[in-house]
Amino acid sequence: MAYTTIKKPSDYFNTVTWTGNATDDRSITGVGFKPDWVWYKERSNVGDHTVHDIVRGAGERLFPNDPSAESLDANSLQAFESDGFQIGTNADVNGNGETYVGWNWLADNTSGSSNTDGSITSTVSANTTSGFSIVSYTGTGANATVGHGLGSAPKMVIIKNRTTAAQNWQCYHSALGGTQGIELNNNGVAFTDSTRFNNTDPTSSVFSIGTATDVNASSASIIAYCFAEKKGFSKIGSYVGNGNADGTFVYTGFKPAFVLIKRSDSGTNSWLLFDNKRVGYNPDNNYLFPNLSNVESTGDLIDIVSNGFKSISTGSGVNSSGATYIYMAFAEEPLVGDNPATAR
Repeated sequence: MAYTTIKKPSDYFNTVTWTGNATDDRSITGVGFKPDWVWYKERSNVGDHTVHDIVRGAGERLFPNDPSAESLDANSLQAFESDGFQIGTNADVNGNGETYVGWNWLADNTSGSSNTDGSITSTVSANTTSGFSIVSYTGTGANATVGHGLGSAPKMVIIKNRTTAAQNWQCYHSALGGTQGIELNNNGVAFTDSTRFNNTDPTSSVFSIGTATDVNASSASIIAYCFAEKKGFSKIGSYVGNGNADGTFVYTGFKPAFVLIKRSDSGTNSWLLFDNKRVGYNPDNNYLFPNLSNVESTGDLIDIVSNGFKSISTGSGVNSSGATYIYMAFAEEPLVGDNPATAR
């Protein structure tokens, strides 16, 4: 019996790398599907993290490391294609000789459909198999619920106010619960605030929002990226560091292709993002900081193994003794089944 209904995780999530050449209308291929959400970052130079999605439209940009409102750039990501995406000459995506990485998720390959499950009607592009949806809605300024289309409760929701200037990226994470929030574009810890998620965890049909302008400013256009955990494909949880170079092991049930980590209890530690394509061999798992425009870092912080990941550093970003960390991971290969994971 297969371990998961997703026999090939790369049909739903995949990472690609490329070197810029500053030419227009360039196709980046090798994704393996037509992506609906693309998050990319220049590796070799300072540059913003940038996200595009099919619901907002290809040219519309948001920056995970920056609270700026949405902007349109015809020279960035120009189109979603059958095996990847088309890019222009913007230096954040295609500077001559610079190196880049792009993380790609599949929703339903449409610009979304109306969802009336919540008190706010949303537009949703959802993939219930992989547990990912893109949700667009208009804020009301009052406590509300929003339909997410996943059929199971999301364990992480990333929300951005698209139209109001200087609004932070707000994250719900199941390990923190609906009473707390944490910001993707900052290095701060989790905070208690009922105005973000109205002290309420998501259900199988809706997530809750409070009155904060970041998530629910009246008449503002808001986008949310929702992730439900799927056995053998995604894992969203927390762990406690042990402060030892032989660090904490986190079992995911698959070999990760993508790992996002944030210390949530104290300190000023950046988010850390690892994947299986940027070097991708233990112990040289290069990382980027989603809340910073910094170049790629090459320090050895985690090993990615056949059934999870393991801290190999005493650094406070991944493994301080007694510290709490939240994470989200996606699979390269399931642990068992038709395409079993192997050691690295």
